[in-house]
Amino acid sequence: MTDVYDAEKRSAVMARVKGRDTAPEKTLRRMLTQLGARYRLHRKDLPGSPDIVLSGRRLVVFAHGCFWHGHDCARGSRVPKANRDYWLAKVGRNRARDAAAREALEAAGWRVETVWECEMKDEAALKARLKALLDSAPLRPAARQGESKR
Repeated sequence: MTDVYDAEKRSAVMARVKGRDTAPEKTLRRMLTQLGARYRLHRKDLPGSPDIVLSGRRLVVFAHGCFWHGHDCARGSRVPKANRDYWLAKVGRNRARDAAAREALEAAGWRVETVWECEMKDEAALKARLKALLDSAPLRPAARQGESKR
């Protein structure tokens, strides 16, 4: 089956797919803020450039879209009929990249949490999960005045 768009139009459509500040990511950030968490976004110095980084808790959180990262839910397991081989390879590469980033972060002493887009439908359960994560990761003591952060 051929694509319904020509190459130029398909390129324009794909260019509009956002990699940051997505709706699932914004939902997650809103919940963490309501829970009083302080965080940074998209730290490029960490493997995988995590969506949310809580440095003091040594915790990173990835907000993954089910389709793009190959979740095992209904939306994530769906493969487009057009250009099927491309999409299977694309999602496979995304999953491999995610696994490599997780492994590197864990090896560096970070706790890694993944929140899937489909899990955000039940906000009460997600908020309870995030609260438990924050409670289980106490803040590291702040550096004393004049001490190096290294």
